[in-house]
Amino acid sequence: MDPVTQSVVQRGDLAHLALFLWASGASGLLVWVLRELAQSNRRFNDFVNEIARLNAQFHTRD
Repeated sequence: MDPVTQSVVQRGDLAHLALFLWASGASGLLVWVLRELAQSNRRFNDFVNEIARLNAQFHTRD
């Protein structure tokens, strides 16, 4: 067992260990969600820019 984990178990701080693991997991999930959201916003922005470019192209043909 990891020395830190063993020390926590010996002192009876299992609740603190569980809370730390939960907080670490939640923070990791938050970072992943924010990264996915940023990528989604970039893709949507690219889509809107392409639509604007097509509209400008069709507008100049008239």
